[in-house]
Amino acid sequence: MSDRLFVFDTTLRDGEQVPGCQLNTVEKIQVAKQLEQLGVDVIEAGFPISSPGDFNSVIEISKAVTWPTICALTRAVEKDIDVAAESLQYAKRKRIHTGIGTSDSHIKYKFNSNREEIIERAVAAVKYAKKFVDDVEFYAEDAGRTDNEYLARVIEAVVKAGATVCNIPDTTGYCLPQEYGEKIKYLMEHVDGLSSGKAILSTHCHNDLGMATANTVSGVLNGARQVEVTINGIGERAGNTSLEEIAMIMKCHKGLGIDTNINTTKIYPASRMVSSLMNMPVQPNKAVVGRNAFAHSSGIHQDGVLKNVQTYEIMNPKDVGLDDNSIVLTARSGRAALKYRLEVLGVGIDDEKKLDKLYQKFLALADRKKEVNDDDILTLAGADSSENHAVRLDFLQVTTGMGVKSVASIGLDISNQKFEAAATGNGPVDAAIKALKKIIMKQMTLKEFTIQAISKGSDDMGKVHMQVEYNGNLYYGFGANTDIVTASVEAYIDCINKFRN
Repeated sequence: MSDRLFVFDTTLRDGEQVPGCQLNTVEKIQVAKQLEQLGVDVIEAGFPISSPGDFNSVIEISKAVTWPTICALTRAVEKDIDVAAESLQYAKRKRIHTGIGTSDSHIKYKFNSNREEIIERAVAAVKYAKKFVDDVEFYAEDAGRTDNEYLARVIEAVVKAGATVCNIPDTTGYCLPQEYGEKIKYLMEHVDGLSSGKAILSTHCHNDLGMATANTVSGVLNGARQVEVTINGIGERAGNTSLEEIAMIMKCHKGLGIDTNINTTKIYPASRMVSSLMNMPVQPNKAVVGRNAFAHSSGIHQDGVLKNVQTYEIMNPKDVGLDDNSIVLTARSGRAALKYRLEVLGVGIDDEKKLDKLYQKFLALADRKKEVNDDDILTLAGADSSENHAVRLDFLQVTTGMGVKSVASIGLDISNQKFEAAATGNGPVDAAIKALKKIIMKQMTLKEFTIQAISKGSDDMGKVHMQVEYNGNLYYGFGANTDIVTASVEAYIDCINKFRN
């Protein structure tokens, strides 16, 4: 009989902490529904006390999904727990995730405390959370750098206090796989209540040294029965353990005898949805979901795959939701074909008016391209509509070339008033932004500027991500267009609209 591994998805909490990747409540609900279809057991919906937006998102996600447990994060502080409990009022299954740092570094420098006091605070937090919910998870922050003997004391104390899940985070991504596995094994052998099933251990590994997945698997092999993961491995710094990697490792290595509830055919749609909504491209060589994950370019590999696909592929692309027989969309495709492809990619549009507007954008793009690919479609579906923005691009004309100065003329619609300006610059993008700033007349500083081609063709859409500083605050903007200069200007305007709101 197989062991059950519970999948705890923190895309909407830890994953959303990536700068520039914040989602609004409607977008979070979209992702939560996709996670429910994917089969995750627990959705960490947010950190309710951190902001009114997070609080509201936990409430609305609780209403929107049916069977996954909805989890809210807190510190070991009663006010945090009060707010989390209130945010979970509509959840069918609810969990409070509370905890405190346990490493000597955290105890000394973060809390100015001592080991005994930390245990007392941990126990008090679990007991207090237990007044509101039956399912309480405790996290020992920086457990990766906490000595095993003291960590076992903390975990045993919180299990006795009523914790049902104990999270052992490698917060800094420091551990080696063997070291992390031994830590889980030590806890399984030295903490009363774990072997009897009173509580389970959970992994939460970061990828700072590229070992998040390896550490997670090592933890599972040594007794952990919950994994904390994100779609596409997104998260702070170098990210978290990837849901898709763990799910497919368990599926491919059936000999481990460990099963998840994940419907792996929903992995690709979930990956594309998160990438699109968060404007965070998936690297081409990303395991399982990258563009090149099932591509074979060397002659030896191609020959082997043509003779027998198993020579170089350990996964069937269809097992992760990749459709070998994708409908090719062109300017002659109808609304039904567009709607079908969006649904395959995990984006459901029931509003006919919204579908019609998206279809018009699709036709405009299809007129400029021979074929419209999945990434193009998701970019159209995920890009913010500019219709209600105060600042909109009316027109942009740029003259550039070798041996001549770049000149840009731009027209903006600002709250239904028309403005025009022109400027020269060191290249077409510089000229266009200088012309834009002549109209806006704000002291803005461009801090980051990233261009990424979505796929390989010269006529494909390009994405531009920008970070602009204004009045000491950072604003993130996004633009997508087949013309990279236009995409750059749209990204800059996106930043402006955010600090004007």
